Amino acid sequence: MQIVNNLKINGMNTSINNYDAIEEMIYKEGLRIEAVDFHPELDVMLIILNTKAVLWQRLSSYKLLANASKENLLQYELISNGTGIHWNLLDEDLSLKGFLRDELRNVVKSNKDSLAA
Repeated sequence: MQIVNNLKINGMNTSINNYDAIEEMIYKEGLRIEAVDFHPELDVMLIILNTKAVLWQRLSSYKLLANASKENLLQYELISNGTGIHWNLLDEDLSLKGFLRDELRNVVKSNKDSLAA
C-alpha cells in the first residue's frame, strides 16, 4: 500500500497538507480581521474580528511596530482576505493565526497561574 499524501500515525491517517487546528478554525468559522486600532501610549494594538471579538497585543512585542508613529501604524492594509495585516512603510506583516496562537497561549498560561494560586 503506497501512501503519497497521507501519513499514518498511531493508527490515524492525516494529510500532509492539512491545516493545523488554528488554521482550520479560521477557515471553517470564516474568521477575519475587520479593523485594527492602536494606542501607543498604552502599548496596545487591538485587532477587531468579524465576529466582534477583540484581541489585543502589545506593540512592544513587535520590534518594527514598537517605535512607529501612530500615523505610520494607521497606514496598514488587510491582506489575504482579512487573515493578515501588512504595513508597507514599516515592512511588517502579521497574521490572524499568530494573534490567535498568542491569545490561546495567554489563556492557558493565565488558567495555569490561577490554578496554582
